[in-house]
Order: sequence, then C-alpha cells, then structure tokens
Amino acid sequence: MVAHVDVRRLTPRTDAVLADPRLAAAERRLGRDLVIAAVRQAQDQARSGEIGPGEVPDAALAALPPLATSLTPVINATGVLLHTNLGRAPLSAAAREAMQVAAGSTDLEFDLGSGLRSKRGRGMVAALAAAVPEAEAVHVVNNNAAALVLAATALAAGREIIVSRGELIEIGDGFRLPDLIESTGARIREVGTTNRTTAADYAAAIGPQTAFVLKVHPSNYRIEGFTSSASIADLAGLTVPVVGDIGSGLLAPHPLLPDEPDASTWLSAGAALVTASGDKLLGGPQAGLILGRSELITTLARHPLARALRVDKLTVAAMEATLTGPRAPVAEALAVDREHLGRRASELARSLIGASIDAQALECEAAVGGGGAPGLGLASAGVSLPADFAAPLRAGEPVRRGKMPAVVGRLEDGRLLLDLRAVDPADDELLQAAVIAAAG
Repeated sequence: MVAHVDVRRLTPRTDAVLADPRLAAAERRLGRDLVIAAVRQAQDQARSGEIGPGEVPDAALAALPPLATSLTPVINATGVLLHTNLGRAPLSAAAREAMQVAAGSTDLEFDLGSGLRSKRGRGMVAALAAAVPEAEAVHVVNNNAAALVLAATALAAGREIIVSRGELIEIGDGFRLPDLIESTGARIREVGTTNRTTAADYAAAIGPQTAFVLKVHPSNYRIEGFTSSASIADLAGLTVPVVGDIGSGLLAPHPLLPDEPDASTWLSAGAALVTASGDKLLGGPQAGLILGRSELITTLARHPLARALRVDKLTVAAMEATLTGPRAPVAEALAVDREHLGRRASELARSLIGASIDAQALECEAAVGGGGAPGLGLASAGVSLPADFAAPLRAGEPVRRGKMPAVVGRLEDGRLLLDLRAVDPADDELLQAAVIAAAG
C-alpha cells in the first residue's frame, strides 16, 4: 500500500523560502513585510494545489511589486501638459538628481564652514529671489492654497479681505476660496458683480477693518462678453496692500501665454504680495511661492503657522534645481513646434504599422492644463490607435509587472489618441515598446 502524502506538509517553511538569494535581495530592496506577504501568498497556493511546493519561491518573486510604492510611472500622452491626476509637472533631470541627494543627510540647516546652524533652504530662497528680482523678499510653503492661508492668517485674522464676486473661485477637489479664507478667521467683503468689478467698487469698500485687497486670477475658467475687472495697477493706488494670486506659477511673461499673469509683472504693477504654485508652469515640485514686500514676507515667515506649512528637504532641493538648472519639461513641451511633433508622430506610426498595428499619425490640439491658460489650444500631433488599446496600456500585464510604464492617452472619435506634446522625446522608443506589448 502506498501511503498518501499530504502536499501541505511539503510546502516549504517561510524561513527556507526567504533564504532564496533572489528573495533576500528583494527584501533589501522592498522591505521584509512586502516579501513575507508574497511568500505567504505563494505558500497558500501550494497548499491548495495551484502550484507545486518547489514553485513557491518563483511564485513569490512573481507576486512582488516592482517598487515599494504603489505609485506607477506613467507616460502622459493625454495632450494636457499639466495633468492634475498625473501629478502635474514632471520634474527635470536636475531636480530629480537633487532630490536623490537630499534623500540622505544634507546641510539643510547647517553651515559646514562654521559648524553652526544656518537658514533653512537658503539656496532655494536665493534662487527664487534671483528669478524674480522685482520681489524684495520671498518665502516658500507647501502649496498655493497654503500661501493664501498664511497670508490671510498672518495679515487679516479678525479683519476683512476685499474680493471681487467674480473671483470667488472653486479650486481642485471642491475646495472653495471663500471657505479657505474664512477658515483663517478673516472675513470676506465681496464687491462688484460676477462679470464686472471696478477699482471704485474696491475703494468704496475699504474701511478700518480692511486688511488687504485680494486679486485672484480665475485660471481654470473664462468669463466672456460684457465684462470688466480692475487690474493690479488700478488697485495699487488704494490705501491698503494688494495681494495677487496668479495661480499657475508663471514667474515672467511667456510669449505663448499672453493672457496668463506672471509674478514679475504683477509686482512691478504694485502688488504688495504675489502667490503662485511651484508645480505648474514653473515646472517644479508642489509648493506655494510668496513674493513681495520684505516687511510682509517677514511677518508671514515669523507667524507660527509658517512652521506647519514649510516645505521638506526634498522640495527644497527640487525647487532650487528647477530654478537654477536646465529648462523644465513643461517649458520644453510649451516650446516644441508642431512640425517636430509631426515628424515624431509619423516615425512612431510607421514603426507600429510595421508591427501590424492599426496606427495613424495625425495633427491634434493639446492644452496647458493645471488651471493654466483655459481655452488656449496648443498645436500638436500624435498617433491614433484602436480604442481597445486603452486598458492594456493603462493597466496591462507589462504595467503590473513593472516592465513598462502605464500610458494614458485620450479617447477621440472612437479611437485612442496618444498626443506627443507632453511626452519626452527620450520616451518615444519606450512608448513604442509599450504599444507593441499591449498588442500582445
């Protein structure tokens, strides 16, 4: 009689599986918890008979994620340069390298020469000041909403902020400017109407309780027709400071974005403070920039809330590198011409057709995104594919295994369009490989 062998008894112990050199290396890279979870999953498969006991190490390796983070690298082929859902501005190579340096111990608040404590992020502050010489002083917090919160808290708590009714905007994820400001203890004094507000409306509302006038650029929508608004120059003659929120982070005028306000121009026109985002048109990490009069910047920087809103060392490093290093990817994407994009699209389409894929090169229109330049179309070019490529490019097996980045395009005329304006030319071969892999 042959004795029945319980396969569950043959399943290798956890410590024996972890001794596999490949899993030991994975543990050093990903951490013990992720590796043990994968091993136990493979052991359960062996006990249930799905795999043989000797296959447990291989199954555990196959189940491991490519990275210790759940974030997946993505090629942004949507044609939206600053796609909020895809992390907005991709950082430059210089900024990424700076973040790698900052990930370890650095002289963030230490003077190596004297051995004494020094000002935090001094290189970043100096770089921002040099980029906007119209500002007497600068300060950086963790996003533009935080910049407004700090200004309202430090300068207007218990007092009034005058805002045009047409500028009481809603920002991302349902956050509304009135709610944001009133959470600081400041009161909003609305003036004008939705479509028309004059400098006289602001002047008539100024009183003993007025802390400042807030001028907000409505960056994610446009009001057209019978409209008017007061400029920074119009408001600068009033008896109270003017705080301007330009939103998208343009530090100087850009020829392709004539209607997009910039920090230098608003400061020159008389704004006491200007706030902006660092992760939009500037092309840096998420941050809120505050630029303007030195006495107001000092007041904000010394307020207790400033500590809660300060940026970490990774942002400090990436922001300085963005300001001092080569042109950021978003600036490159803005500058590229359609002819160049058309050649890239044609080459990509030819390669895919050679792989028996129904690909078509075509002209299309991209957008700035991220709340910048609403309604402005950017001449672009891309490659059109059958719509059923969308799912495997986003989350197919090569993506799940970390062999390929996800590719996100947009559906247009019943097909998947891969717009190349926001795609780094260095990623064209990777994009081609991803499409071929998605074709199976």
